[in-house]
Amino acid sequence: MAEVFKKGTLYLCATPIGNLEDITYRAVRCLKEADLIAAEDTRHTKLLLRAYGIETPLTSYHEHNKETKGPKLLNRMIAGDMVALVSDAGMPAICDPGSDLTTLCIEHNICVVPVPGANAGLTGLIASGMDTTRFTFMGFLPKTKKHRQPVLESIKFYEGTLIFYEAPHRIQTILAEIIDILGDRKAVLCRELTKCYEQYFRGTLTELRIILQAQEIRGEFVILIEGAKIDKENADGDADYVSLVRELMEQGISKKEAIRTVSRRCGVSKRSVYQAALII
Repeated sequence: MAEVFKKGTLYLCATPIGNLEDITYRAVRCLKEADLIAAEDTRHTKLLLRAYGIETPLTSYHEHNKETKGPKLLNRMIAGDMVALVSDAGMPAICDPGSDLTTLCIEHNICVVPVPGANAGLTGLIASGMDTTRFTFMGFLPKTKKHRQPVLESIKFYEGTLIFYEAPHRIQTILAEIIDILGDRKAVLCRELTKCYEQYFRGTLTELRIILQAQEIRGEFVILIEGAKIDKENADGDADYVSLVRELMEQGISKKEAIRTVSRRCGVSKRSVYQAALII
């Protein structure tokens, strides 16, 4: 039996990340039956709607108008309209202001329903050959080096795969900063995912920088980086816990967070590290 879409509801509708065929039957029907589609870029979304014969009215909702447009969309749903929210590509509310509208709706008891589909980060991960049992999604790093550095420092000892998004004009700079802080790890760069010219570049971060220097850089990237390699044998002993906690604190990390990080890094309980670090 076909799902009955509800009035007065926000539907978070996934759209293709490149290949127009990567959209679900449910998503197409949701977009057709909605009273209004809120899109990050209406010009971009019109191409998708035209491909599937969807004639639902469009309105813009993006980072620069979310403060004024969000309440207007909320009022439409309070009045009983069904609103479908889409981003330019992939799952809405991931690295875009859809998360703000979602929060606003929840605060006003408006039902929020996800319509899942393509996601660039996970698409790159499953084809990367890297660890898929533990990973963390970092999205886009901050715009300035001053703000990027503490973010990278905070994940220096994370042992799972790291997933980033990055624009072509920043990719070389970002890779250089990652090498400085995380070290020259194995990595995969994914470009033009699901499109005709889909590419995967594999190697160390330094090797990937060299590869990029030899070609014109186009399209947004998904960057996947292997997790930290922890020498647990050399990390045994209270004295080592103390030195590791001190090292992190010298980088500006709080003692509480440093203890948590060292316990995860060394594979021991937080209590063991805490007891050792009482002398600090």
